[in-house]
Amino acid sequence: MNEAQVQITIPHLFRCPISLDLFEDPVTLCTGHTYDRSSIEKWLSAGNLTCPVTMQKLHDPSIVPNHTLRHLIDQWLQLGLQFDPGNSASIDYLASLKHNLESPEATLQSKLQALEKIRVLSDEYCSFKKTCFHQLGFLPLLLELVFGKEDATSSPSKNHMEFAEVALSCIVKLLPLVSLEPLNMIKDESKLATFLQLLEKGTSSIKTSLCQVIESTAAISQTDGVHHILGNSHKLVQEIVLLIRQNCDEVSVSVSVSNAAIRAMSALCSMVSNRENLVKAGAIEAIIAYISEPREKNLAPLAMVAMKKLVVLESGKEALVNHPRGIETLVKMVFRVCNQECSEIAVGVLLIVCCDSGRAREEAIEGGVLTQLLFLLQSQCCIKTKAKARMLLKLLRSKWIEEPRKQV
Repeated sequence: MNEAQVQITIPHLFRCPISLDLFEDPVTLCTGHTYDRSSIEKWLSAGNLTCPVTMQKLHDPSIVPNHTLRHLIDQWLQLGLQFDPGNSASIDYLASLKHNLESPEATLQSKLQALEKIRVLSDEYCSFKKTCFHQLGFLPLLLELVFGKEDATSSPSKNHMEFAEVALSCIVKLLPLVSLEPLNMIKDESKLATFLQLLEKGTSSIKTSLCQVIESTAAISQTDGVHHILGNSHKLVQEIVLLIRQNCDEVSVSVSVSNAAIRAMSALCSMVSNRENLVKAGAIEAIIAYISEPREKNLAPLAMVAMKKLVVLESGKEALVNHPRGIETLVKMVFRVCNQECSEIAVGVLLIVCCDSGRAREEAIEGGVLTQLLFLLQSQCCIKTKAKARMLLKLLRSKWIEEPRKQV
């Protein structure tokens, strides 16, 4: 290994506990501790049958290559620097990457390479890196490069789409490390237009990243303005709804995209002023399709929380009751042994809609909700869920007495 590649400060995890040098060929013992192959082989050949760090007796003296650590070291060496607060070269290196991205003379390929390096650096968090990324203004720069097209009325070019895909993946990785206030620039009309173009015409990766950006706008009060604008864009909300529905209708659509869309929709629901637009765009129908889809339900509780917020609106209740499978789908979610959270939310939503709608009560009873509720009350669900189940039973009791023949 070239000594010029290895600077004075080597990360602790990259040093062999025996030689204290940078790992050449990291291998792991049965105790879980990693050593350089040459060092541990010498230790074992000398008759030692213990782990050098813990001195624990080895029940299995075999060694296993640590490919993950080796890959991390290779990436670190390619970057050619250590992020040490006392190392000015670290700041200079990041500054050079930023300059490359800002330079009009830099080629697309060199900019993509710079983005890949930023993505690797942002993977491993440390407070110094956080300070560097923030002080050098990487987030506002990347947002400007992605959404600041000169002509937002024309479709993004192939080059811009390629750049946007990698840049957005960097933006998503930077969001937990820096201030989110630069997201407010998306309020600009032309930038919002580009955002919508990318959401409509971008790759699955672009769509997923944009959904994560939408989710982040709900994280702090300083971005309430852009959060409100995004939530009240009918075109944007329609695209989010479409992403959820496509996963239910098309096997080819990535589950990660629809899950990101569910998270984005849930985030948009957190602001009351966004909810009417979500209902108009078909959010209730999309949620019903998602939770009734057998292929993927890992975010069903999050989707149902969003539904509960939407059915508080009269338009939300109407959308649920008028859906041909709306009440039926909720009834099926009432008794979920493996997902008690879904059970509680389903009962809560039914309480809201059945309170005002005789049609909803009738459909719930026809769908077998009374039996479901009785099973739920006999289960090990929490006290809160049982209380809601009893309230719903009380609400439905009069209808149950009127039409007992419908309960089997």
